[in-house]
Amino acid sequence: MKKVIIAEKPSLGKNIAAAISSSYKRLNGYYEADDYLITYAYGHLFSLYDVEQYQDNYDSNKKVSWTLNNLPFFPKDFKFGLKRDDGTISQFKIIRELVNRNDVDLIINAGDSDREGEIIIRIILSYALKSNKPIKRLWMPDQTQKTILKELVELKDDSFYDSLANEGYARTYIDWLYGINLTRLATIKSHTLLRVGRVISPIVKAIYDREMQIVNFVKTKYYVLQSKEKTNDEEVELVSSKEFSKDEYDKILDLAKIYNQEKAIVTNIKNEEKTIPSPRLFSLSKLQGVMGKKFKMSPDKTLQVAQSLYEKGYISYPRTPSEYLGENEKGKFKEIIDNFKNLKIDIMFKDNKYIFDDSKIESHSALTPTYIIPKKSDLSIDEYHVYETITHRFFAVFASSLCKVAKSNMEIKLGELETFKLNGEIMLQKGWTAFEERDKKDKSLPNLKIGDIVNVNFKPLEKETKPPRRYSVDSLNNFLKNPFKEQLDNKDDDNPYDDDFRTVLEGIELGTEATRAGIISNAIKQKYIALKDNVYSLLDMGKYYIETLEDLSLLMEKEKTALIGKSLKQVYRGEITLVDAVNLSQQEIINLFNKSKDKEIKQAPMTFNLDKSKILCKCPKCNNYIGIYDYGYRCNYSPCGLSLYKDNALFKTLNKTITNKVAKEIFTKGEITYDDLISKKGTTYKATLKANFESKYVSFTFDFHSKNEENK
Repeated sequence: MKKVIIAEKPSLGKNIAAAISSSYKRLNGYYEADDYLITYAYGHLFSLYDVEQYQDNYDSNKKVSWTLNNLPFFPKDFKFGLKRDDGTISQFKIIRELVNRNDVDLIINAGDSDREGEIIIRIILSYALKSNKPIKRLWMPDQTQKTILKELVELKDDSFYDSLANEGYARTYIDWLYGINLTRLATIKSHTLLRVGRVISPIVKAIYDREMQIVNFVKTKYYVLQSKEKTNDEEVELVSSKEFSKDEYDKILDLAKIYNQEKAIVTNIKNEEKTIPSPRLFSLSKLQGVMGKKFKMSPDKTLQVAQSLYEKGYISYPRTPSEYLGENEKGKFKEIIDNFKNLKIDIMFKDNKYIFDDSKIESHSALTPTYIIPKKSDLSIDEYHVYETITHRFFAVFASSLCKVAKSNMEIKLGELETFKLNGEIMLQKGWTAFEERDKKDKSLPNLKIGDIVNVNFKPLEKETKPPRRYSVDSLNNFLKNPFKEQLDNKDDDNPYDDDFRTVLEGIELGTEATRAGIISNAIKQKYIALKDNVYSLLDMGKYYIETLEDLSLLMEKEKTALIGKSLKQVYRGEITLVDAVNLSQQEIINLFNKSKDKEIKQAPMTFNLDKSKILCKCPKCNNYIGIYDYGYRCNYSPCGLSLYKDNALFKTLNKTITNKVAKEIFTKGEITYDDLISKKGTTYKATLKANFESKYVSFTFDFHSKNEENK
């Protein structure tokens, strides 16, 4: 009898087949290895029905117009449909045929080891499997041969992961409910396509709020007293903690005279040796933060590269929120450490709660390298940077020697007026910093001893208040992992969160490690926000998006999003049912509809202001202006939004670059002619690309100048 393994992706299917047998056979849509038939999906083969598909008279060929008449829409039973592309349909038929073969007595779910991977295979089987054959789960923390073979021996019933599946279904249904209902409502009322979601809205709102803080920030000058005088041939800088406004300048001048009449005496010097612990192992969000800071890599790109390394067997499962390792993995990591020690890496196994702690792990351990060590030549530049960053953090955690510093603290007392504290730190032993730089740099204190008199000459030093910084990849990830930190840390009476609500918000996140990067990427694609040089900024469309949702009372506040996220975890823990979580979301959607029902955006949809230097030409579709952006060209009238991207696939194929001059010719003339195009055979030919402006994105058709050139 045979066993069928269904992997989430073709690459995983191939890895499993290769682990089982070096002489596996590759067949049409699956592999055969010993007693196993290993097939695969392409991620999601099924998607939830659209609203109209639930109607009895649904016609897929009929153009759909959104209407408020069928909103809010809550299906009695959520239905999935097979995606309508030839590759998906063909692969599903192969899976269906394999699982229903008479010589197959066991099905193995090999979706990625998370809630999404769990339900991807379950959904496929719910439509493919025609009998009650047993289903097991292949759970892989990494894709190395040892792990695959080990886990094949230790298969659990797929029902063991029912709680994870329920959480996965709950997230899928709830995100669909919010996305479908609120996107349609906001779009109909604003006359502009606005993609509203449970997580995307609070993410854009966070960036919007920070941008408004920056825009509305009023710089103010203030003064402090500073002395920078030499004592024993060393400059000693003392800065007063007292601040004075511009109107108090005379007052600070008087205070400077008083300060300068007092003696500054070194009253205390404390030196101590301290051990500095290494940073913890990487979770996905922590890795994304470091990759953004060091290499200006976007969260989505970091995840893509980490996923590639995982599929090649070089690192553990990347979508992890944990910075700890499981206590049952100690043997595995002893082997991995021994492998690296053979390469003369100065590391050693350590067994402590700082590294191994089951209580800090929900489903996956921290990101680590595996025992398979790639050559640099086997990796792309991005893969090398990500792999090196992960392995160096691993080396830092398991470094053989400790990081030791000499910390110095000096107190200089200025009479009874003020005590100044100077801090210094000198590295004594590198320890883990041999693998990963530490932010703090060496700083020596002046060579003084207790009782020394320090020369002073205090003068006013002008300073200026600074606006808050825009979010970086790291700081936005930190906010999303702990969106209520500021409020929870605030113990004032004015804090709007009472004790009960504070307890509810403890540990709540916006989105998850697995989903945040994709949601942020979608916000960038929708032109709500931009990411450049590791810094997020708000775009015109993002400002319009948030302010319009606020006007319509449709903005998902982070508190509501967080509570929905909490309900998903309650489903996972069995504290509430899947139906309970869906009902909670449906009630919240009803509340939003009730708030919004009498509201309408009366003004014309937004026309984005453009600097003259950013105007390319008139829009051929609506007669507004085409704006010049880093990514390409777009109409500044939101309902039109006619766009042409610089990375247009056709122009890439033709080896042509879309410059401002080329774009202007396309938008004004409706066509552009090239007489130096190169065919696949290497011959030169001439053709005109005729532009079509009917849809949102400019499309092109070829006009060949002769039949002979068309044949090329």
